[in-house]
Amino acid sequence: MNPETILLVEDNPDDIDLTLRAFRRGKIANEVLVLNDGSEALAYLFGTGIYAGRDTFEKPAVVLLDIGLPKINGLEVLRRLREDQRTRLLPVVILTSSKEEQDVINGYRLGCNSYVRKPVEFDEFAGAVTRLGLHRLLMNEPLPKESRMRT
Repeated sequence: MNPETILLVEDNPDDIDLTLRAFRRGKIANEVLVLNDGSEALAYLFGTGIYAGRDTFEKPAVVLLDIGLPKINGLEVLRRLREDQRTRLLPVVILTSSKEEQDVINGYRLGCNSYVRKPVEFDEFAGAVTRLGLHRLLMNEPLPKESRMRT
């Protein structure tokens, strides 16, 4: 995995398509790896199950995480990422359509870096994703490679 890869954890094919189109529109050319449920995301990030043997020192630049995922919901994924020394510092942005105030509170309490609600209209969504991508990937100073490997 390229360290500039974006990990998108999303189960809705329409939202996946919208996100990828919004990235293209915003000229965000980073590779995007899409995983469809929380269990698969954890297996990938921790190198277990079908991802056993994967080099877990290679981490994505950012994880875009939906809350309403099958198998293991996004908040539980976030909790497990923050509990583990290897992924504690991994940038995680909740990107969801949930309008529940408690989801926002829980997301920040569990340690998300940002919480972004998906707008319904494509132009709004594309703008939100572009701004998120530009901030996170172009303006944000990433962890040095050596630190990413130890975390």
